[in-house]
Amino acid sequence: MNNRIVISLCAVVFGLLAGAVLMLATGHNAGSGYSYLFEGGLKNAERIGNTLATATPLILSGLSVAFAFRTGLFNIGVAGQLLVGGFCASVVGLGLDLPKVLLLPVMLIVGAAGGALWAVVPGLLKARFNVHEVVSSIMMNWVGFWTVYYGVQSLIKNPSSETESKQLPEAATLKAAWLTDLFHGSYINLGLLVAVVIVLVIAFIINKTTFGYELKAVGHNRDAAEYAGIAVNRSIVYSMAISGAIAGLGGVVMYAGNASNIQIGILPSQGFDGIAVSLLGANNPFGVLLSAIFFGLLYSGRGFMNAMTDIPPEIADSIIAIIIYFSATSILIERLLRRFKRRRANAKIAAVQEGKVKKSYVDNDR
Repeated sequence: MNNRIVISLCAVVFGLLAGAVLMLATGHNAGSGYSYLFEGGLKNAERIGNTLATATPLILSGLSVAFAFRTGLFNIGVAGQLLVGGFCASVVGLGLDLPKVLLLPVMLIVGAAGGALWAVVPGLLKARFNVHEVVSSIMMNWVGFWTVYYGVQSLIKNPSSETESKQLPEAATLKAAWLTDLFHGSYINLGLLVAVVIVLVIAFIINKTTFGYELKAVGHNRDAAEYAGIAVNRSIVYSMAISGAIAGLGGVVMYAGNASNIQIGILPSQGFDGIAVSLLGANNPFGVLLSAIFFGLLYSGRGFMNAMTDIPPEIADSIIAIIIYFSATSILIERLLRRFKRRRANAKIAAVQEGKVKKSYVDNDR
């Protein structure tokens, strides 16, 4: 795990250095650019709250990808699962007249169920027909996109807008006045607490339960797991369902927390950013939490950087994209480190063997 921490830190450093080179190459001051970038996310309580709010859906999308990774699967359909989960929760929030303390748990459960349902399809195809989950989950993204597009217009369309759903009532949102006041008007909401709880639950499942051990065993070696008596196909379906449920909760946080309605025609980019968040966080629940906060800081601070300097928005977006790129290639850094360590170990073994050979020659001469 220590190696993974080092690798993740290297990815961040390389990304920031590459961003500095880009700013210098375009005639901008990299020092002031980064200063304003981080200041924009941490300058005061309101900005810190906005950073945490921006990070919240990234925590859940990254955790969704990480859970699938830990069990040997690549869930690239998180964007669609976010969208479907948020849509299902929004339908419930607009359709039920319940007190907030009852309505929010129902919305979270329904949102998780929607995301799980959308992820189960690639899981079943993988388990039954060995269809690669990358292909099927990508296709489910677009099935979800158009399903929600039609569903919003048919069920919860805002009469005054062609591209938005109705606004959720206050009882159906994750916004809390005490949190907003605590962070001086920030749009931080109860979704952050939900995300932290899910991180703890998933960490416990993966590391402390037999069920989590079985899922990891299937991810490491399907044949060995099957030989050991683990129901491999069932584990695949369960893994994708749990991954989709986490993503569905991320959708609830996005559309009932950070926002209060759904804009159709947009596939949430947080679903794809979750891949970089997961890789940078070493596919570890707590690593994902820190990684998501870091990306939340970058996204939250870029607007301030653009406002306070002459650095254009495209440069800020490119810097974030470069960091995401290096985060995604952290696995290559890990392979290089392993190869370097293997060569050093082989060199030491060769040196020891050579020393033994020389010693034997000396002993024979005597």
